[in-house]
Amino acid sequence: MSIKRPSISITQRLDNLSPEQLREIVHRYRRIFCGSGYGFWEWDLETSFIDWSGAFWEQLGYTDLDREEFDDANQLPNYIHPDDRDVMFEAVRHHLRTSEPLHACYRILTKAGDYLWTQVRADSIRDEQGRARYISGINFDVTELKNVEEALRESEARQVRIIQASKDGIWEWYAERNGFHFSSRCWEHLGYNENDDMVTNGQDRLREWRNHIHKDDLAKFDRTLRKHMSGLGAFDIEYRVHTKQGGTRWIRARGRATFDDNGQPTRMSGTNMDITDIKRAEERVMQAKEAAEKANRAKSEFLSSMSHELRTPLNAILGYAQLFEYDDNLQTVQKDNLREIRSAGEHLLRLINDVLDLAKIESGKMQAQLQPVLVARLLNDCFTLVKPQADARGINLQANYQNLDHACVTADPVRLKQAMLNLLSNAIKYNRVGGEVEVTLAALRNNVLRISVRDTGTGIAAHRHNEVFQPFNRLHAEMSRVEGSGVGLVITKQLVEMMNGHIDFTSEQDEGTCFWVDLKRCGEAVDDRPQDTPEVTLEPAEELLYDTECRVLYIEDNPTNIRLMQQFFNRYEHCTLEVAEEPYLGIFRARSSVPDIIVLDINLPGLDGYEVLSVLQKDPATASIPVIGLSANVMSIDVQKGRDAGFYEYLTKPLQINQLVRVLNRLAADAELVTDL
Repeated sequence: MSIKRPSISITQRLDNLSPEQLREIVHRYRRIFCGSGYGFWEWDLETSFIDWSGAFWEQLGYTDLDREEFDDANQLPNYIHPDDRDVMFEAVRHHLRTSEPLHACYRILTKAGDYLWTQVRADSIRDEQGRARYISGINFDVTELKNVEEALRESEARQVRIIQASKDGIWEWYAERNGFHFSSRCWEHLGYNENDDMVTNGQDRLREWRNHIHKDDLAKFDRTLRKHMSGLGAFDIEYRVHTKQGGTRWIRARGRATFDDNGQPTRMSGTNMDITDIKRAEERVMQAKEAAEKANRAKSEFLSSMSHELRTPLNAILGYAQLFEYDDNLQTVQKDNLREIRSAGEHLLRLINDVLDLAKIESGKMQAQLQPVLVARLLNDCFTLVKPQADARGINLQANYQNLDHACVTADPVRLKQAMLNLLSNAIKYNRVGGEVEVTLAALRNNVLRISVRDTGTGIAAHRHNEVFQPFNRLHAEMSRVEGSGVGLVITKQLVEMMNGHIDFTSEQDEGTCFWVDLKRCGEAVDDRPQDTPEVTLEPAEELLYDTECRVLYIEDNPTNIRLMQQFFNRYEHCTLEVAEEPYLGIFRARSSVPDIIVLDINLPGLDGYEVLSVLQKDPATASIPVIGLSANVMSIDVQKGRDAGFYEYLTKPLQINQLVRVLNRLAADAELVTDL
């Protein structure tokens, strides 16, 4: 296919062309002007006439009908945005003075009344004297370009505002020129300002920065950077820097590198955040945590010490009372008196245990062992234990299980029994003589079982309801004859919450109080196995089974405890008790007489029981002698410590004679087994 060439070339001289050829060239130029989207114009400076053509003016909405006004150069300022007029005409004046090409950008008014951005490029035709006669040029629409530039400027300004607001420093490394850029904020973190020589004239800023990194953190900094540059991990590091003023601050640096096709880093950009205040806050939190832990340890040590001091006299009170149980010649009145002594001693012991339980719960050392618990059976066991207390005051105990006899809940059986005994005991203690205590079960929504304990006592005044679960607050019951510590309900509440339950109450003065416990149900009971062990009650005296000679060494410094132990062993002719009242004498007698059993008090002057036990264990002459530890330190950590140390058994004060008898009987059985072998 052949292309017909135009008969007239644009480059031909115009003076050789015919009128028809000239018209053809004019039409061709017009087609070019209209198809290019440009606006062409020529300004006659002598007549102020502007000749304009091209598609650009049509885009502005102007037609030949507007030509009369648009042709007049004196009307030109009316079409230029007011903010751009000075810039535009200054560009024209500059062109006329210097003959340099005219380049300007301004906003031009459209027919619709809004503005478009236009770029103008022009040059002039001058006479022989160099005066400009005509200015010819083109205009084209650059609105989209201006919008993009404006968006970029706004984006950049936004990022600058964000960075300035965050007070973070920015930095960047360029591989092609091995350059490093730090923003002024980075240096401000070090105490410098923009007028410091190191910031304005420094040649190697990376080296200067590294010189400010704490020597103990520099290796970590380099290691993290190398890993990231190898593509093996993120660059996110906290390190210390030295400031210009000689102080130390913490910096958190985060950055990311970009890599080429060969995996080589080409650029890395990142930020520096001053986290000194955060680090100091963390340090204060750690100090507060350590102080709290120290205070908690001090509290535990205090409670352990108080337990020891209180249990030591209790050991004598309850111990001697138990010894009387081995006498068969006591009269009824004497037995009643003995029962009162033991009852008072046991009550005091319960008060001590309540305080220790509260401390355990608060310190988080008490753990709940959750399992299915048959509620009706547990309540029946509780009724058995509190019935003597209720009978003594003529209190009628009632149970209404409402066909929920086989309902189970998820709980710790021991802790749940402790909680229910506290509620039942309170309902009896604070009830009227001849009153009533009713326990009911009810199934609630969301698979919850409610256990309610209602009494017919005097109730709790409404203005004191918020004091019920406060520790050591007995709501003025301390003014009555009712015994208590004021921590029973606090312990009960924390025990229930430990089992993921809820406790609350209602009360009306002079009518009574109802406490309830809500626990999650876990189905129905399917077997009849016992789920827990009843609480310890007063037991009948047990007999010592030793029928052969037994030599016992008792290392103890308390005269009362010594007399108690002497009176116990004096009842058995085949048992011999030797006493050492200080630890070094006890070690000497253990080595010289080699007893069958050693009973060792833990809290001894000069050398405690653990140190004595260690000496005995290391001596071949005494290493095989079973040692029974005896101490008033009864917290779980103390008991576990004693067992870990190697005591045959660890007994706590006040000493339960029956427990000592059982341990001695077990030793007798072990000795008989060894003899048989």
